[in-house]
Amino acid sequence: MKTINIGLRLSALCAAMLIAAPLAYAGVSPQEAEKLKSNELTPMGSERAGNADGSIPAWDGGLTGGSYDGKGKRSNPFADEKPLYSVTAQNMGEYEQVLTAGTKAMLQKFPDTYRIDVYPSHRTFAAPQAFYDNTFANATRATAADNPRHSPSGVFGGVPFPIPADGAQVMWNHLLHWRGYAYQQPMTNALISADGRNVITSVGTSEIQMPYYDPKGDLETFQSKLSSDYWLFRMVNDGPPIRAKEAIIGRENIQPDQSRTWVYLTGQRRVRMLPTACCDTPTPAAAGVAGFDDLQVWLGRLDRFDWKLVGKKEMLIPYNANKSQLAPSIDELLMANHLNPDYVRWERHRVYVVEATLREGQRHTASKGTYYIDEDSWRAVAGERYDAKGNLWKVLFNLPVTAPEMPGFVQGPHGFYDLVAGTWYASNLENNHQGNLVIKEGGWPDAHFLPASLTGSSLR
Repeated sequence: MKTINIGLRLSALCAAMLIAAPLAYAGVSPQEAEKLKSNELTPMGSERAGNADGSIPAWDGGLTGGSYDGKGKRSNPFADEKPLYSVTAQNMGEYEQVLTAGTKAMLQKFPDTYRIDVYPSHRTFAAPQAFYDNTFANATRATAADNPRHSPSGVFGGVPFPIPADGAQVMWNHLLHWRGYAYQQPMTNALISADGRNVITSVGTSEIQMPYYDPKGDLETFQSKLSSDYWLFRMVNDGPPIRAKEAIIGRENIQPDQSRTWVYLTGQRRVRMLPTACCDTPTPAAAGVAGFDDLQVWLGRLDRFDWKLVGKKEMLIPYNANKSQLAPSIDELLMANHLNPDYVRWERHRVYVVEATLREGQRHTASKGTYYIDEDSWRAVAGERYDAKGNLWKVLFNLPVTAPEMPGFVQGPHGFYDLVAGTWYASNLENNHQGNLVIKEGGWPDAHFLPASLTGSSLR
């Protein structure tokens, strides 16, 4: 009888453990994954075919080849093209179905200066073969926790969810999108005040490395190394003078609770770890004028919102934005209320539309948001945030710059327009610098992205 009781207890314990264990969404079937190697889907998971009227072409492998050494400006591969048409406040009704809510709001708020010049669409995104191979493997082996974090596991080196099941998976595809393994970028960040003045918040050099894309790594190594830090960031300021030699290091983790950020402040002469380095907390990298998840349209954790995949739509979005890097100065690129339309290229592409609604019991300055993720690169290129009253508050932008030598897209200007305050913010501006973003072959040692490294390079 005692043996029976022990068995019953063990059965009950196992059942309880199964109930308590977090559920997970598994990858797709091998049959579904085969679509990534067919004429239906690209190796990244986007639709291979063009659209019905030909305004979106079929993907033919993207733009590859050439070289760039970081000296001078990265070239515009479509410099000879002219706009097909321009959308303004006067004719925006004709393009209602392909304009984001943020674009419409900007056209209406600044009818005399804001416009979008629409060029022929080019599906230039490409990536190394290892990226395609890992994406195919991720399709079947990936799982996503059934909790507010939705953290993926079983993924490495490619799109984690190339055939996504929900909005959270699309957002993880964005967070882990291909932008090279390691790169260095000279950059200036600016806040444009309500009266149109450019206030430089920081000038410096950022260094970014993604262990998730380590060419010498694999799934097992990534999952064991420092608990899956996937994105490493290091920036040292050269100016303005009051902020010279300040520095910040960030380590974003697949498990958001394990992400860490440290800052070096010259006045205190010591490195401090930020207690909260996520979400709507102001980031020192932007001198506090932008929250952590304002960067690159979304650079935050997912657990404060519920994520709904609305579907896929054809939209006019900024794309192949190399021209934005060729403005002779920041003053030429930044107008009083928005980026100079002369330097922003728009194209028609398919995007995933994802809506975020603040979860019950959570706090955030935004009550909801809408995000537009390019189907080829999985990069969020536009978005909107709404305030606590449900009013459109911020219009976010993220300009992808094509880098055929990598191949792929690299980071162009990104930021947001604050429709309530009348201010706006732009980051990753390279126009006043000698060169553009350059790939760092082999990357840096991991210690370069640990707090002990800051005192040696930033102390003053």
